Amino acid sequence: MVGSAPVSNRPAGFDARFRTITVNGAQVVTTKWGVEAPDITFMMFNQVRGSDPNAVEVRRVLKGQRTGLLYVLLWREGLASLQEGLSAFDYHYDDLRNIDRYQRMALLDRLCGFKSLELDTESKCSNGINAALFALYNGAPAVILTGINPQADGHAYNKENQPRFHKDMDRKVLETLLDKGYPIFTADKDVAAAVGIPLWTGDA
Repeated sequence: MVGSAPVSNRPAGFDARFRTITVNGAQVVTTKWGVEAPDITFMMFNQVRGSDPNAVEVRRVLKGQRTGLLYVLLWREGLASLQEGLSAFDYHYDDLRNIDRYQRMALLDRLCGFKSLELDTESKCSNGINAALFALYNGAPAVILTGINPQADGHAYNKENQPRFHKDMDRKVLETLLDKGYPIFTADKDVAAAVGIPLWTGDA
């Protein structure tokens, strides 16, 4: 599970047995690992046509790339419009699906027991944490996070050092998952030390 925080690390023992999930522009990291295309990518709707610096950078680093299954979160303009938006920056996929607000809310409730209406930034998880919840819900034997740091600002694919939202909620979700015994790990030593997530050493 590769997020776009500035620091990320290839998990110990990473090989073809692993399934790779990236978030927004984090594919720039896995490409350096020799991964031709992630198995799954989670992308927030505003990355497709947004004009803010982060969205522009996401499209720049993903131009001409591809993924397996692409989940776009909270897209409301119809499938044809989404396909056109992705085609505009030459991003390809084997399958394309949308995730709406209610599906995100239900997933958080199912795994953590949190009743969130997502009415403000503080009550929402980051895309990386939503992707981790998805993997756990679908039976992943271990979910290894990298580039997902509740304490970090900035992104791996630009130098804007933009603030990262959802920090408190992300930390709360991670702590709850650990308390419930879910097999969640991090490949990032600083995150392991700060948040208490077990450091992945190659064995679940």
